[in-house]
Amino acid sequence: MADAGEQAHEDANTPTSGGRARGRRGRGGGGAARRAERNAVSFETAPTITRNIPNLEMLSDEALDIIEANAETVLEEIGVAFVDNPAALDRWREAGAMVDGERVRLPKGLARKLCATAPSTFVQHARNPEKSVTVGGDNLVFAPVYGPPFVRDAEGGRRYATLDDFQKFVKLGYMSKWLHHSGGTVCEPTDVPVNKRHLDMLMAHMTLSDKPFMGSVTEPSRAKDSVEMCEILFGEDFVRDNTVMTSLININSPLTFDATMMGALEVYAAHNQAAIISPFIVGGAMAPVSVIGTLTQVLAEVMAGIAYGQLVRPGSPAIFGTFVTSIDMNSGAPTFGTPEAAQITNGAGQLARRMGLPYRSAGSFCGSKLPDAQAAYETANSLNMGLLSGVNFMLHSCGWLEGGLVADFEKFVLDADQLGTLHHMAKGVEIDENAQAMDAIREVGPGGHYLGCEHTQANFKTAFWRSEVFDYKPFETWEEEGARDTQTLATSRVSKLLSDYQEPMLDPEIRAKLDAYVAAKKASMPDSFM
Repeated sequence: MADAGEQAHEDANTPTSGGRARGRRGRGGGGAARRAERNAVSFETAPTITRNIPNLEMLSDEALDIIEANAETVLEEIGVAFVDNPAALDRWREAGAMVDGERVRLPKGLARKLCATAPSTFVQHARNPEKSVTVGGDNLVFAPVYGPPFVRDAEGGRRYATLDDFQKFVKLGYMSKWLHHSGGTVCEPTDVPVNKRHLDMLMAHMTLSDKPFMGSVTEPSRAKDSVEMCEILFGEDFVRDNTVMTSLININSPLTFDATMMGALEVYAAHNQAAIISPFIVGGAMAPVSVIGTLTQVLAEVMAGIAYGQLVRPGSPAIFGTFVTSIDMNSGAPTFGTPEAAQITNGAGQLARRMGLPYRSAGSFCGSKLPDAQAAYETANSLNMGLLSGVNFMLHSCGWLEGGLVADFEKFVLDADQLGTLHHMAKGVEIDENAQAMDAIREVGPGGHYLGCEHTQANFKTAFWRSEVFDYKPFETWEEEGARDTQTLATSRVSKLLSDYQEPMLDPEIRAKLDAYVAAKKASMPDSFM
């Protein structure tokens, strides 16, 4: 999707923003589509972050060697369980693993050998080629919160999420400059039947935004629906040859792979679509309380999961995922923004790079019930550690509240705004002649000021990152305008973005086919809320 309506038949050698040649896509809408394209409003999306700063590496080579050796021992001696999935057990037998019931034990080196066929970087194509993203290397892609059943805003408070809430979040994501990706289940629309809501969520991502998005993983058939809808949106030939979706495949830690998630992985891997293989770790509950012990389990689980995807289709794109938090031993509640979580996030990044795999971790994590100081501190700790740890794909980068139970509208725009600081931090420090500013220092001299000097006038518009939400006015002005706190400012920001929203153009013929597909799918089955 070229910006607000791409041409129907593009040359196969036209480069995407990700740098790969692109094949032909589906047919365009002719003159109507081109007229709509000219009239469409385009909203700026910052390019994917490319780090010009070094990664922070906390663990020594000795520590990493120990973790890798112990992970291989876990896979060989303890093994992993593939539950209710006879086909997976057959694949592992053929690959040389030892299968005892549902327990799979992998000889040392087997998982790592299989993982070696996964690409170190890949392009996820958006329907607007300018918004395609490259995952891996020095790149960092931001995607919003994923999975909360509840939403919250200042006006309506905490409540179960609806499809209308979901659509509003997709619009906010589309309008957010620093957010590269539309995400997946930004919130769970509980007013739509469970067996049909994935269709509405995919339609929202495909029509209300032109950024990349994620596919459904809640049932293998829903993953197949996701692929088929993408074949309508992008064209069957294009989907066959390119990655247009990312999916989140969670592992039931410790060391258990269920048939639902593995079934979805099988669909996506078979169609060359990307999968984040991510243990779900709450330290002290689903993994050991120690950093090294947790990293050992994380590595074992990730290797087994990615290796299985490569058994389905060698070369299918995969992401080394880590979701980790600690636990409050008094209440049993998860905690966020802690030093231990930061150390695990950092160490997993080092392990991912040693394997040559893209890395997913970190996010706007917090345990607070409100977008308050606790939320801000915990979120900042996690976001900054993600940048410094070499994360390539940051799911949950904005909107997360209450341990992931809530997608909060005000926090969504506050977090999305703060992602701009990570963009600017990742640039590093320029050292060219303009950055040295020697002419400015000469011009101002002792006792002067730089406000009016030529260098300041030439650079002030781009010299400093500036929030689009926070208030920097003098106290008197702030007080006259109602003494608005941060949440109030964020409420205004949400309102402005939604009022300014304009749907990106989509070929009417493609839209009609998507509508027909969804209608037929919904009509083919009774509603189910189970």
